Amino acid sequence: MSDTIFHKIIRREIPATIVHEDEHLIAFKDIAPQAPVHVLFVPKETIPTLNDVRPDQAEIVGRLAVAAANYAKAQGFAEDGYRIVMNCNDDGGQTVFQIHLHLLAGKPLGHFG
Repeated sequence: MSDTIFHKIIRREIPATIVHEDEHLIAFKDIAPQAPVHVLFVPKETIPTLNDVRPDQAEIVGRLAVAAANYAKAQGFAEDGYRIVMNCNDDGGQTVFQIHLHLLAGKPLGHFG
């Protein structure tokens, strides 16, 4: 396994507030939240960027989205709304090179554009 901060969280080498885990992914609260709710959903399989997702790995991205939606429903804010974001590479804002999905919620997040 690679040695990003997310891999260290998966291996329990550094602490995190884990809110969900299964055999495929882990989800934990962001340490620098951009909204009242900011949870990161990270696959346990190493994939540095979205550009590196192979066709046979497409299900991994779907699992992240479904886990985020289920978390939003379970926490009671799905009907109010939430945003999911995935960044890719430096210009896309990616700072940890292991794919991950950001779930943001808890306040009106505004519109793009």
